[in-house]
Amino acid sequence: MPGPGQISPENLMSLETYAKWRKVHQPEMVALRQLRSVQLGEHLRVQFENEATVRYQIQEMLRVEKIFEEDGIVQEIAAYAPLVPDGSNWKATLLLGYPDAQERQRELAKLIGVASHVFVEVEGHPRIYAIADEDQVRDTATKTSAVHFLRFELDAAMVAFVQAGAGVRLGCDHTHYPMRTDLAAPTLASLAGDFNPS
Repeated sequence: MPGPGQISPENLMSLETYAKWRKVHQPEMVALRQLRSVQLGEHLRVQFENEATVRYQIQEMLRVEKIFEEDGIVQEIAAYAPLVPDGSNWKATLLLGYPDAQERQRELAKLIGVASHVFVEVEGHPRIYAIADEDQVRDTATKTSAVHFLRFELDAAMVAFVQAGAGVRLGCDHTHYPMRTDLAAPTLASLAGDFNPS
């Protein structure tokens, strides 16, 4: 996949080129997504994004939808490019998974506001809550969405600690879903690469 830089129609692969690239590289992209995916209890998953995962997502959407005209490509970029970290933050997709439809309806009704209760704690620093769903409101009066977009803004000291190998905890303190987990070292090493070198 092309290297870093702003995602644009000019630096995405054509459908034909991507089909060839995908045959060779799909396993490594799946592995990267798994490395950057953190399960928070049984039903919440936080998929930390970076430019490679977002490019892959866009290329996959273009492939599945057979989009090759520029207007369609621009729309897909507009939908997903905001998930690329800016150099001082982590960006992620929050996915709420309930396979049973009745359970999903019941639990999503209980979890209104859950996205803004997701947090990270860098060792030795105060908790940072996610800035959730900046693109659109995903909660209604009766339920929350199964998909949310999150941004965690870290200050320079937190970034330095993460890059020096400090531990990081991911959690949720919503009344109906209190949960926390420590990020595994390989995941944290990948996330440390999201920050611009100072």
